[in-house]
Amino acid sequence: MAVLLPLPLAGPYDYRVGPESAYRAGDIVDVPLGARIATGVVWGPAKGDVEAGRIKDILSRRDVPPLPAALRRLIDFVSAYTLHPEGSVLRMALSVPDALEPPKPVRGYAMAPVMPSGIKMTPARQRVLKFMSEAPPLAAADIAREAGCGAAVVKGLADAGTLVSVDMAPLTDWAGPDPGRPGPVLSTEQSKAASDLVAAVGGGYKVTLLDGVPGSGKTEVYFEAAARALALGRQVLVMLPEIALSAQWLNRFQVRFGTEPALWHSELTPARRRDTWRAVADGRARVVVGARSALFLPFNELGLIVVDEEHDGSYKQQEGVIYNARDMAVARARFEDIPAVLVSATPSLETVTNVQRGRYSEAALPARHGGAAMPEISTIDMRHSGAGSRRWLSPELTAALEATLAAGEQAMLFLNRRGYAPLTLCRTCGHRLQCPRCTAWLVEHRLQGRLQCHHCGFTQSLPTVCPSCSDTDSFVPCGPGVERLAEEVAAAFPGRRVLIATSDTVHGPTEAARLVRMIEGGEIDIVIGTQIVAKGYHFPALTLVGVVDADLGLSGGEFRAAERTFQLLFQVAGRAGRAERPGRVLLQTYMPEHPVMQALAACERQAFLAAEAAAREAAGMPPFGRLVALIVSGTDEAAVDATAFGLGRAGPRDCAVRVLGPAPAALALLRGRHRRRLLLIAPKDVSVQPLVKDWLRRVPLAKKVRVQIDVDPIQFF
Repeated sequence: MAVLLPLPLAGPYDYRVGPESAYRAGDIVDVPLGARIATGVVWGPAKGDVEAGRIKDILSRRDVPPLPAALRRLIDFVSAYTLHPEGSVLRMALSVPDALEPPKPVRGYAMAPVMPSGIKMTPARQRVLKFMSEAPPLAAADIAREAGCGAAVVKGLADAGTLVSVDMAPLTDWAGPDPGRPGPVLSTEQSKAASDLVAAVGGGYKVTLLDGVPGSGKTEVYFEAAARALALGRQVLVMLPEIALSAQWLNRFQVRFGTEPALWHSELTPARRRDTWRAVADGRARVVVGARSALFLPFNELGLIVVDEEHDGSYKQQEGVIYNARDMAVARARFEDIPAVLVSATPSLETVTNVQRGRYSEAALPARHGGAAMPEISTIDMRHSGAGSRRWLSPELTAALEATLAAGEQAMLFLNRRGYAPLTLCRTCGHRLQCPRCTAWLVEHRLQGRLQCHHCGFTQSLPTVCPSCSDTDSFVPCGPGVERLAEEVAAAFPGRRVLIATSDTVHGPTEAARLVRMIEGGEIDIVIGTQIVAKGYHFPALTLVGVVDADLGLSGGEFRAAERTFQLLFQVAGRAGRAERPGRVLLQTYMPEHPVMQALAACERQAFLAAEAAAREAAGMPPFGRLVALIVSGTDEAAVDATAFGLGRAGPRDCAVRVLGPAPAALALLRGRHRRRLLLIAPKDVSVQPLVKDWLRRVPLAKKVRVQIDVDPIQFF
């Protein structure tokens, strides 16, 4: 049999099956690998290209369900599409090695077959013995709770021999969601969209874009499709870009289905990850909500995949195996022969184009639920606003804040910069404090008293002496971050309650839930946040959103910059006026004539997308062309340059294909590694994977130089 190992290997290895053993594809097995034992997955029949005398035996099968066929097909597909080794992709599916071990038994207690004599009785002990005379073996805590006593009473009876210790199977807390619970009353538009999604469940492969403005009730609509899948006995996967921050989503799910879903994200404890992986594999976890890695969980009964905020860039994994989880979710749906729902208020141009070409269906929610209106969006021209030196709030935005607070309403200020200031420099000589390991400025985090690199995590305290000119106390912050903005707000609105919401202050579900409770409870007047506040939150009293630097995402020259900026600003604007109170959005910009600002102010999403599509098509950019980036990196800069130039000289010579570079990456030094980039541009109908494979085969790599392949890149850092 061929066995694939979760290692960076190009394919499976052949192993021998003993005469009394039987294995099938998907079985998780232990095999010898050199001097050690490794765990892998039976991938199919042996290839037969190894001498019989060199083949070793499969040692044993793990006591877990086989890896499903659709997941194995997905692993093969991801490997072939991204040009990463199959074993590296398999490692994402076997990401919890402890889950392959038998569950550890739980200690329980049962009545002894013979009651020992001379036991001193107390009322608490009598209650325990009366309860246990008719009860099955239970954990000490459960016995104590039912008998109304402390665990010490149970332990004392066990020490006396009245109760005996027994091993029990681990208890599970995977309560099944109830698809029959009544959901909220849907509007006519919501009911139509929900009917379309429900009709697709159980009908095979189909992809539907659920396109709805912020506040239109998209979540409640796709919950109806999830309920249908559950009623049919199928599992459901919902993918969210920031599952650790989705407190309101989880509350909505519990209200709708009567229990919490299984969670899958980086904040889980190792024990919880192990239990969740096994619960998915054996079917006890019926609904999983997770980040992109949840796509590789071993569902055996998957009936529906939902990708919420499908446009979000965090679905693209940039390290290890580089893949887009949204696109691979569609691939898994195809292999499972089930529907997939892509959900967004600002769908990506790729998804919109697939709808226009008939590859995807569409369900639209063009209006907010409950009669709420979309907020009024207007621009503030910062070239003529009269904002003072070292002030970041214009007089117009300040006045709007004053009026909002006076009316007893809440406001949000959006600035997509963490920390106090993005740059710190010496006022004497102009020296800028830079990360020693990256081509990036150190960001001051004044609340934590440190300078930090947001790319590698390097930190240091603010130096008192300039390393360039030796002047003392000469460093000054340049530009605003959210902490500096909060300082200005506190000075302008003394006594008002201000909350900073960033990935530095909101680390997981518990802190996200606390943030939501404080805002919903009226404990906060002004929320100052980065992009984490743009994703799906519903605060009824929040009526004003001020975007402090609307131009921030337009710099850098990337071809997706306009689309990403439009998506982010439209999403954050959608936080305003989601209930009966009307909302207002003010965009501070130095480029009010920019197409993005014009489209936002005029609420002309379709016109913006049409213009963006025309520009992309003329340039041969996705979704009308294909891109593959090669990132050459290493600690030896000369070796990196030699390899990069070798790749540049050996690039494909097809007249329809262009190769740009090599050139220094935007982050030419990252985590101590020098980086060069090459970019292959090809027409849409060209299969780029064979081209890249042949390209790399013709160029020898210098020692300790790594070449990463990024098919369909979305960032160019």
